[in-house]
Amino acid sequence: MGARGCTATHVLSLLRREQREWLLAPHSTAARRDDEQREPDTATTTITILIIILSIPILLIIVNFIITAWGSSGRLSPKDRGGVEDGPDRIRSAGLVGRLQAQGCGVKDYGNLRFDDVADDAPAGRVMRPRAVGSASRTLAHAVFTAKTDGHTPVMLGGDHSLAIGSIHGHAAAAGGALSVVWVDAHADINTPLTTPTGNVHGQAMSYLVRELHSKIPALPHFSWIKPCVSAKDIVYIGLRDVDPEEHYILKHLGIKVFSMTEVDGLGIARVMEETCDYLFSDAKKPIHLSYDIDAIDPLLAPATGTPVVGGLTYREGIYITEQICQTGLLSAVDLVEVNPKQGTTEAQVLSTVQIAVDVLLGCFGRRRGGNHPAGYRLPEP
Repeated sequence: MGARGCTATHVLSLLRREQREWLLAPHSTAARRDDEQREPDTATTTITILIIILSIPILLIIVNFIITAWGSSGRLSPKDRGGVEDGPDRIRSAGLVGRLQAQGCGVKDYGNLRFDDVADDAPAGRVMRPRAVGSASRTLAHAVFTAKTDGHTPVMLGGDHSLAIGSIHGHAAAAGGALSVVWVDAHADINTPLTTPTGNVHGQAMSYLVRELHSKIPALPHFSWIKPCVSAKDIVYIGLRDVDPEEHYILKHLGIKVFSMTEVDGLGIARVMEETCDYLFSDAKKPIHLSYDIDAIDPLLAPATGTPVVGGLTYREGIYITEQICQTGLLSAVDLVEVNPKQGTTEAQVLSTVQIAVDVLLGCFGRRRGGNHPAGYRLPEP
């Protein structure tokens, strides 16, 4: 990506009615991990679209969008909401925009992307809320596609990880199908609709997107638009430590590159990131979609999330991942998901989780723990 100017010349309109041909293609897709600890998927009422334009002089990524979404799985009504929908606003209120500006980013927030509730959204086989999730994912995919074709880098703030269906699909469509995905998570989220133990789409998201799994995905209502868009060889997982047997089989059968916490412990995070970059760039350098679940971080540090798993990444490891991906110059979109303020038992736990989420995003867009200074800075003369 080449450098661009610091300001956007237009506003992304999320009210456009035209549909691109790629969105209309009749294909089925994949789902997300179904941990029984987590809230079931339900109808989406809002995807907060916080579109932020970032000017980052020290990077080749100059103009970016941040799209905040509380997930393609939402809740039927306010009384049913599980807390994950509050994540984006807590990240906002923690000063994300101001801190991005302080490190040289020009930021503009365009607000929230909203979805309609879907009544009578009966399960399709094991899959819960397929119509709501499929419809919301399509809307998000169109927004991300538009942002990318307009020359921006979207960042989706969730929300649960089912939003990756729309974000990665839209990103891949804009990239012409040439895309690498780095999935940082405690969970693989690659159950198919036929292997899911709970039916929650947030445990199946990757399966709808992987080309090699297309034949294993049954037809689902409101999912026919999804075209598998990522090859197994272009995916890297980091931080896994709670993988279902069926997911383990899929990962091994497809030869997907995985750095579980066992590998992180054994190799160290520097070696993991070196091998990640060597692996992804061995064929060709493709744009990177970073999909980052806050539960990748150890719950002692980031407890306000829906499916915490002990033994996760340290703060330093979690931030190092973003710094190294940023330095490739190929980071093209980011999901930051699963911050759930209602899962923190104290305000301190919520604040700790939110602050780490903010720091993850700052690392994605140029912050260095060794310090930064503005491009072109000169010491004042006496």
